[in-house]
Parts: sequence; structure tokens; C-alpha cells
Amino acid sequence: MNYKMVDFSTWPRGDLFRFYMDHMRVVMSLTVDVNVTPLVRFVKKNGMKFYPTMIWVVSRVINSHEEFKYGWDADGNLIRWDLISPSYAHFHPEDGNFTKLVTPYRKDLTEFHTRFLEDREKYRDLRAVVEGQPANHFDVSCLPWVRYRHFDVHVFDQGDFLAPVVTWGKYEAEGDKLVMPLTMNIHHAVADGFHLSRFFAEVQELIDRLTTDSPAD
Repeated sequence: MNYKMVDFSTWPRGDLFRFYMDHMRVVMSLTVDVNVTPLVRFVKKNGMKFYPTMIWVVSRVINSHEEFKYGWDADGNLIRWDLISPSYAHFHPEDGNFTKLVTPYRKDLTEFHTRFLEDREKYRDLRAVVEGQPANHFDVSCLPWVRYRHFDVHVFDQGDFLAPVVTWGKYEAEGDKLVMPLTMNIHHAVADGFHLSRFFAEVQELIDRLTTDSPAD
């Protein structure tokens, strides 16, 4: 887990960060419909699972931008991770419970997808949060039973959870497209509406670059 300590004397966002942490601890939440038609075609063609592939898509975009990789070290110093990995919920339909685990992010989709399946099998009998989760993670889950219009997650801490919280719902046909709601929650101290909007735009761009034969570069 590599990271750099934030130098407030040179960080352009330093004053804004301090304002939101000291006076207005706000978490922004935005839901956008994305066209997942290329992604559905891709996973079906290549014998892959939708859930881990979508996790890889959002992980790829999140790791492309500094604003999504902030956290705290053991001494309470603000840091920026070199990369962050998805901490996701694996649902067990047989009993309605879930396992919470982390699969390390990998830029290569096939490598990540394989490791995801291995981790899922390893913890298939667990109904808890896997111990020893790394500090450099963000939260991701899905509600595949409903196509919602808005979804919000309230993190009841001291208002200093800086990592993204990403959720998506059920995809449904809309004309000739398969459309799915995608949500991100992010602390305003590290990101603005511009950064949120860019996240959704780049998720759609990455999905659109997928072909039935190979993942996006």
C-alpha cells in the first residue's frame, strides 16, 4: 500500500479541503443512467460475469483520478493512495446475507475477473466482513432487483470518510438500449460536481469502448 502525504502548502485544493472539513462536512450523491448494452454483450461473448466486470470499470475510472484516492494514515495525516481497490458486497441469495471483501484492483480486466472469482469461492461460506481489509479501498455494491431513480448511502462516522461509495441497480431495456442507474457518493472536501460528472462520463466512455472480443485499452 503506497501513498504520499498531502502537502497543504502546495496542494491547490488545500483551502477548499480545510473549509469543508472545518465548516461544512458535506457528502454529494449523484445518480446517472448509463447505457450498459456494450458491457452486457461483452460479458456474454466472453463468458464473464457482469458484476465483477462492472466493478472493474468503475475501479479503472476511479484510479485514473486523484480526487478519489484520498484517505488518512494511522497518525491522522491526509494522504493520497497510489491506487485503491474495491470493497464489495457478495450477496448470497440462498439466505439473504452477504460477504464483504476486497479484490485487489488490477488494470488488466481478465486478471481482475479471475481473482474476483477466486476470492468469491474462497469466502463463499462466510457471512461477514473479511478480516484484514486494506485501508486503500472504496465501497461498491449493487441492487440488481430494482431500477431506482436515486440512491443515497449515509456513512455515520465523524464526517471524514473520503473514499467514493459506488452503487448501481437493475438494468432494463429502454428502446434498443439496456439502461442502468449508477450512483456515486463522495465527500465535497475532495471533489466537486465537475469531478462527479467526469466520473460518469468516463464510465460511459469506457463501456462504449468495449468490444465483444477484447476489453478497452
